[in-house]
Amino acid sequence: MAKFRPLLSTSISGFVSNLLERFLTHLSWTLMLVDSSLGAPPVVTNNPQEKSFCNPSEENSKKCQNETEKLLRRLHLRNQHQQMLSSEDFVKITPPMKQTNEIFEKDLVRAFLQRLMMLDYRARYIPVQRENSKLNNSPAFPVSESADDDFDALFSTTANLIQSKENHIHPMDVQMAVLHCSESLLQQKIITKLSQCQYALPLLVPDPASTNIECPLWTFRQITKTWKISPIEANSTTLTMKSMPICKAKTPMVSFFRLGSMSLSKSQLMNAMINDRHNTFFHRNCPGSTKSRHLIDGVAEIAWYCPAGKPNDLFNDCIAFCNLHGDALAIAKQREILTEMSSVIVVLVPTLEKSQGSSAVISMLYKSPKPLIVISADNECGGVEVKKQKYKLGLKERSQSDVSEELKKIIRSILSGPHTSFQLETMAKVPGVKVDEDVEVCLKGKLLAMELVKMIERMDIAKLKDTFLPCQGQLWYEWCKINKELHHLKGNIEDEKCQKSEELMELRQKQCDVSNSELMRLFIKNLNDLQPNDREYFLKWTQILIDGLSTDDLSLVLQSYDETWSEVLDLKKKHDKSVQLEKKQEELEKLSKKVQSATFGLEHMFREMGQIYEAHKSLKKQSLGHQSEWSKYPELAADLMIKGHPMELMDGDAGHIPLIWISSLLQAVIQKLGDQRVFVLSVLGVQSSGKSTMLNAMFGLQFAVSSGRCTKGAYMQLVELSEEIKKDYRFDYILVVDTEGLRALELAGNASLHRDNELATFVVGLGNMTLINIFGENPADMQDVLQIVVQAFMRMKKVQLTPSCVFVHQNVTDIAAAEKNMDGKRRLQEKLDKMAQLAAKEEVCDVECFSDVIAFDVQKDVKYFAQLWEGSPPMAPPNPGYSESVQELKTIILSKASQSKGITLSHFNTKVQDLWNALMNENFVFSFKNTQEIVVYRKLEVQYWSWTWALRSEMLNIENQLYPKIKKGQQGKVELSDLSKAMNKRYKEIKQAIADYFEEDKDKEMLVQWRSRFENKIKELHGELTTGVKRKLDQVIDQNNARKNLDNKKTEFENKLFQKSKELAHQLKCITNEEEIRAHFSTVWEHRVKELTSDMKPIEDINLEEDQFLVLQDLGFENGLIVESRKNMKYKSLSETGTYSDYITQRKIRLFGKTLGYEQQERIRSFIKNVETECLDALKRKPIAATGYSSAYLQELGNTIKQKVSEFESERNFTFKKEFTVDLSLYVFDRTESWLLQSHKKYKDKNDVLTYLDSKKSEYYNIFRSFCKGSSSAVVFGGMICKNLKASAVEAVSNKTAVDIAGKMMCSFPAFSQNRLNLEKHVLTSLAEKEDFNSFITYIKNPRRHVEAFVKEEVKKYVFSAQKDKVQNILKKNTEDINRLISQALFDATEKPKKEGGDIEMWVEEFSSKLEPHLTLNTISCQNFIDINNFDFLKEEIEKGLKVIIKEMSNLSLNTVNDCRHKPEQILIDQLCNGCWEICPFCSAVCTNTLKDHSPEKHSVPFHRPGGVKGWHTRGKVDLVTDFCTTLVASDRSFYPEHDSQETVPFKQYPTAGEKYASWSITADASMLAYWKWFVCHFQKDMEDHYKLKFQGHGKIPHEWKKLCKEDAIRSLNEMCSL
Repeated sequence: MAKFRPLLSTSISGFVSNLLERFLTHLSWTLMLVDSSLGAPPVVTNNPQEKSFCNPSEENSKKCQNETEKLLRRLHLRNQHQQMLSSEDFVKITPPMKQTNEIFEKDLVRAFLQRLMMLDYRARYIPVQRENSKLNNSPAFPVSESADDDFDALFSTTANLIQSKENHIHPMDVQMAVLHCSESLLQQKIITKLSQCQYALPLLVPDPASTNIECPLWTFRQITKTWKISPIEANSTTLTMKSMPICKAKTPMVSFFRLGSMSLSKSQLMNAMINDRHNTFFHRNCPGSTKSRHLIDGVAEIAWYCPAGKPNDLFNDCIAFCNLHGDALAIAKQREILTEMSSVIVVLVPTLEKSQGSSAVISMLYKSPKPLIVISADNECGGVEVKKQKYKLGLKERSQSDVSEELKKIIRSILSGPHTSFQLETMAKVPGVKVDEDVEVCLKGKLLAMELVKMIERMDIAKLKDTFLPCQGQLWYEWCKINKELHHLKGNIEDEKCQKSEELMELRQKQCDVSNSELMRLFIKNLNDLQPNDREYFLKWTQILIDGLSTDDLSLVLQSYDETWSEVLDLKKKHDKSVQLEKKQEELEKLSKKVQSATFGLEHMFREMGQIYEAHKSLKKQSLGHQSEWSKYPELAADLMIKGHPMELMDGDAGHIPLIWISSLLQAVIQKLGDQRVFVLSVLGVQSSGKSTMLNAMFGLQFAVSSGRCTKGAYMQLVELSEEIKKDYRFDYILVVDTEGLRALELAGNASLHRDNELATFVVGLGNMTLINIFGENPADMQDVLQIVVQAFMRMKKVQLTPSCVFVHQNVTDIAAAEKNMDGKRRLQEKLDKMAQLAAKEEVCDVECFSDVIAFDVQKDVKYFAQLWEGSPPMAPPNPGYSESVQELKTIILSKASQSKGITLSHFNTKVQDLWNALMNENFVFSFKNTQEIVVYRKLEVQYWSWTWALRSEMLNIENQLYPKIKKGQQGKVELSDLSKAMNKRYKEIKQAIADYFEEDKDKEMLVQWRSRFENKIKELHGELTTGVKRKLDQVIDQNNARKNLDNKKTEFENKLFQKSKELAHQLKCITNEEEIRAHFSTVWEHRVKELTSDMKPIEDINLEEDQFLVLQDLGFENGLIVESRKNMKYKSLSETGTYSDYITQRKIRLFGKTLGYEQQERIRSFIKNVETECLDALKRKPIAATGYSSAYLQELGNTIKQKVSEFESERNFTFKKEFTVDLSLYVFDRTESWLLQSHKKYKDKNDVLTYLDSKKSEYYNIFRSFCKGSSSAVVFGGMICKNLKASAVEAVSNKTAVDIAGKMMCSFPAFSQNRLNLEKHVLTSLAEKEDFNSFITYIKNPRRHVEAFVKEEVKKYVFSAQKDKVQNILKKNTEDINRLISQALFDATEKPKKEGGDIEMWVEEFSSKLEPHLTLNTISCQNFIDINNFDFLKEEIEKGLKVIIKEMSNLSLNTVNDCRHKPEQILIDQLCNGCWEICPFCSAVCTNTLKDHSPEKHSVPFHRPGGVKGWHTRGKVDLVTDFCTTLVASDRSFYPEHDSQETVPFKQYPTAGEKYASWSITADASMLAYWKWFVCHFQKDMEDHYKLKFQGHGKIPHEWKKLCKEDAIRSLNEMCSL
């Protein structure tokens, strides 16, 4: 088409954009309509001075320009935007057009294109509603306003009647205006759709800018026609099928001209020649035709008749029919061109008289060698051959059907003999015809594509892929095969896996070696170098030229296949079992493979790109210094996908998804578009059921639909929502996934069923909505598909994916019959329910009906489609009812989609990976891992950790405020309500933060499933913290009450001592010698102490070792046994012992082998830990810190231990030796020792009078000395206050600093700042860096203990070395805060007594109250200081002492902080270790869930390990296990669930082995984690010595493991955590 500047308005919803202004200035002359009564119109040349065939007057030219301008304005194709209508605009999803007459002219262009894209041939005429009509008030027809008699008005010829002077727009004007306004890629799409609608296409179009005629050859390039040629011989039954691009087809062409004005429609007559049921050529009697038309005259249209190979074919070969619109007398140039190109010329004239203007043209045609048929309107004669191949035919008094039949007979006669042929491509060589392909951008694309195709044009198409696309052939098939085998391993699994992994790498290396084919190199170079628009033309041309090459070969192969298949059927009918049948069947199989080989297109070149990328990426082949060429491939493909090109998701030939390529491609799309939300629409159905056709019609997509090019595998295509409807949806794109058909003919039996199940599960899992496409109403066909689909939905339910579905019944005979449809729906519902019940049995699920599986409403979610064709192909147009069904389905889809948020592209990416990885294993449900859900959950865990820390730190602060007051007896009661009230503000803030997170996070739809659980966990923690603090404080209160009498005595003693010191000091004022003062004080002190303690016995230190020995003796154990156990100290590491075989004596039945089985070893280990925990918990409930230690407590522990051992033995096939009970008792005693000693020390410090008095001696000596030296009461009192302040301030600052250090580490220390998984990673990293086997064993046997030790170690490093400066700053800040608090309290306490005339008691009361709640002073008796009245002096004295205190505190040792009541390490242990500690039943890896009780969420950990790490070995042998449970669960191996189990359970069904197995989610990961492989190799000998077992036989270490280093191990931890 001619290229113009655009004039198109943007007001048509972003659909119809713009036309070019130049179009208006030049188009105005174009082929003005000549009313048949006015004769031929003049013709204008581009140069007004040049005499032309026809030269219109200036008035006519101006009139034509005005009419054209008016037309464009009415179509809203006029404004200032300089942009052509583009193809991309019409792929966008816009509001659906109504199927009513309520369409206005401004929407006409959009409606035309939208309906055309949906294959609705009624798009050529769309009834228009006038915008200014008053529908409710105006009459149906104009009413005469004439004042004359009504009867006279009947005969009036005047314009008295009200008539609209503006007719509706001619349908062909709409079509031509849209074509003129479109850029050539859209023109091609429009012409292709017109061809599919069986409409004639513009062949010659006048170029307004010159005297040239343009042939839009480019627009025909994607049209392929298929027909069958009937045999000429009467006795032959063989049909020849042809299928080829129409541009290359050599066919006869019959051209029709009209010379002058005719009453008969030429176009209508032509339609009768081709398809009398369809208006292939628009004619005057078509709906919407008007006298006024502006853009069609002078245009030559072409259509092809394609026979079906049936007896009723109109012609037995393909024939082109060409129609020149308008009067051919006035359109000389087009007439001459067609005359030259035609095989037969048909001329219609009003009369055959030499005097007519047409006689000269007829004479010329009569003398030419071309066959001529002249049809005269005023002649009655039948067909007469006037001269050889010159015929005349009369129309007068004859029916059109008679004329058309006779005309067909004449044409058949002519074409049965020698005749010329017409080929579209030759139009490029016709003088005076400008071909649109000569435009620079199109020509450039063509030349580059031709250069590419030149390499392959002479090759056998079947060998082409192997030669130029080697990566996707046998190498890729072999890779897929081995990769699938990795999920079905047997025997020595790790060894076999290493071997297969090596084979995979070798295949990837081979792919790299052959990946540099010249064809792909040039193809990728062009993709990389070309601008986006140029790239589009290059790709179009490449596909066009490749199709041109392969069509002939493919047609021949298909024909041979058809013939061979017919022969096989004939032989089978004869029940022929001969060698001939086998031979023919083998031949058929070879032809089938040849069909696949001969299918070659762009999709295979993109597939090759993907394989080249995967091969290099797998081998990490990155060039040094610059980006490798292969690394740019995803970006190139992403550009095309964004432009609307379909991209292969699943390779249909290999039946595999190239995960690395797809992941990188989608990541590249995300980089370009952002992580957009998409609604994934997938489609499933049997092969050749019209899935791709339906999607193409619905969204204007480009999925391959021809019969020789059925979709294989799965393709995805992005479709953008237009701006005007984005506001109604919560996503920006629809991602359409088209799939190969279920029950493909190429596959058979179990392979077909397995592949169908795989495909259905994958597609259903991917889609937010799945269209289930059912072709026809055959119950058998339906049942097969439904069974596959229902099972797929059942699997989604079990892995908590909730897609929706719509069932589409295509090719239904009578979609209007409501009763029939209701019955069909009922039967479908019954089948679905039945299939659901069958699937439930297979998937082990409790389901009664399909609605239990998925939300489904049979009334709303089933759509019936009319058959696609209106008649029999190849000449049948699409059924308008089909288009209406497509439109209705689209509306249903968009309506359902509006309720969905879709998913992000990154989520779609992980979903592809998750679904495919799960499908690789036989049991999809057990193998499925929702990566996106895992990522979101881990983020939630990080938030949860911060919320719990906020609660814990606040409660610690509250405890720090209350503890000193209670400890000093100033508060005797604590209520839960008081603690809750103190916590209330912070608790509300945290609850609000939780609500905000769940309601505002971008993944809130996924988070909602965990909301109530996490809110309850926070509530539980709040309760635990408040009750925990109350319990601690109550214990302090109880201790205070227990020593109340003692405290009263202490107070009395202190008062007496103080008074005596004061009196004696006044007597000794003259003494200045320090020694004398000390001697006098000592005399008084000893006298008073003796007086106070005369009736009290000192509390002695405890001897635990002796008590333990006596307890064991009392339990009946020999002295020698106890001494020996103490001496060898085996009990110290009893819970981490490699084997307990030496501790047992066999009983009842013989054990397997000489050693205990792994299960039994672990049961004993677990028993030891449980006994330890129970005993320690029981002991900690004893009030030792309040009432003191008694050996009875140890006696109680010993009895408990002995009883537990007896109970454990009673359930086993063995008994323990005495050594075990002794070692277990010593082990428990050892674990309790530090707590007992610490508790007893607290008791002694608080309750032993001598200890207490000794601690006070220094303090009272200082008071005595001060008085001796003449100090006033204010000075002494100030010193006492300062001493009191110092103790309280140090405690407050230390506790506050401890909490702050913990908070700082929680926020910024990498190991503590996220969640349990992150902590576990750092623990493992630390272990690897130290390379200490004993530390590893502690972690393996007792992970919690090791993690606690890790926390302590990291805190110590942080505080004393790594972050010492930061810790000092925290301490300094807290010291300054306390200093400010004391200074302000001192000021306020001094001012109040001065103003109110108060005494020292008022001062003390005010001072204490101002310090609260941060500081609490010990009670000070004021009766000894009633003489103090100079409070300013007192303030000065205290300030002096305060300076010293602050100075000392600024140099406070960090050891003091670490020794405070709230140690940073313990705070962090309480926070970090408050998660799940369940261990994997196979490898004992610890669950890394941050929540302690996270049911119904299953236990999981990414750091699974070989069973041998924990001591697993082969039953009855000493072979340690090297298999990972994450590999075993995908293998074909089995295991014994218990040590004494007689029957095995397949690893793939491990959840069925019992609760401890079912509570775990172990997904196959091909044991990617290098960490434990390195550990096994590095500590092989240590492990063998520890467990007294060997890595041999089935447990032999694979040689690949030995290549791993420590850095690989640590790197693998990071990779696993980032998944």
